[in-house]
Amino acid sequence: MSAPLADPSGAGVRATGGARRNPAPRRRRHFTPARLGVYGFLIIAALFFLLPLYVMLVTSVKPMDEIRMGHLLALPRHLTFAPWQDAWSSACTGLECAGIRVGFWNSVRIVVPSTIISIAVGAVNGYALSFWRPRGAGVLFAVLLAGAFIPVQVMVYPLVRVLATVHLFASLPGIVLIHTIFGMPVMTLLFRNYYAALPQELFKAARVDGGGFWRIFVQLMLPMSAPIVVVALIMQVTGIWNDYILGLVFAGTKNLPMTVQLNNIINTTTGERLYNVNMAATILTSLVPLAIYFVSGRWFVRGIASGAVKG
Repeated sequence: MSAPLADPSGAGVRATGGARRNPAPRRRRHFTPARLGVYGFLIIAALFFLLPLYVMLVTSVKPMDEIRMGHLLALPRHLTFAPWQDAWSSACTGLECAGIRVGFWNSVRIVVPSTIISIAVGAVNGYALSFWRPRGAGVLFAVLLAGAFIPVQVMVYPLVRVLATVHLFASLPGIVLIHTIFGMPVMTLLFRNYYAALPQELFKAARVDGGGFWRIFVQLMLPMSAPIVVVALIMQVTGIWNDYILGLVFAGTKNLPMTVQLNNIINTTTGERLYNVNMAATILTSLVPLAIYFVSGRWFVRGIASGAVKG
């Protein structure tokens, strides 16, 4: 019986030796110093933002006797939801004591049309500046972009004079128009950058098939715009809902938004200062933006990642 032939190249020996020399895979350490540092920072940041919310919640369900004792972080001994009811239906927001619910419905009446109109106008502007590119499109886009960085306080007085001239000052259509104007630059920027990231071949193919401006926009662009529409919706709803100065100046006494009435409740100078009612009113005012972020936060991140900041 003949002996096995030796491998002149030594590849088999090297392969065998290499296989023997390979160490066993190391187990990953779950708690490295870097990971512990990241976790520590996240915990501290979470506590920094959650602690005021905790104080607001526990204060809003305490009777005033417990609040006067000065235990700010203590849990309530006698739980009560009367401050929430008072904040909603009977707290004084000036001369009237109908609670903050009046401001809630005023804010809804302001937010809904302002959001829809500003997003619609911004989508059309972004679509036109991305694909049709009229003469002077670059200058127009630069002007719109500059409008997004002009402070609101600079434009308040001129807008008051303009709206008073056309008889829209201190009215619901006037405050809706104001929010639409101030939201249009940012909405145009978002949609323009989103559409600029889409393949030009889709638009060219639609043009070859005979599609016009509105047909391409409605049948091709809008179905692909769901991610950026969600981003624009979150930005506009939260921005308009949290607005104070524009609602105070342009809404009029009959259309004051929730933020203005919250300020009136907290800064009232008549009677006893009810901290539990103030905290309950503050939480009620912030419920809509918080609910939107909790429900559609992942859609916001997806929309941003889909091209909202490209271009």
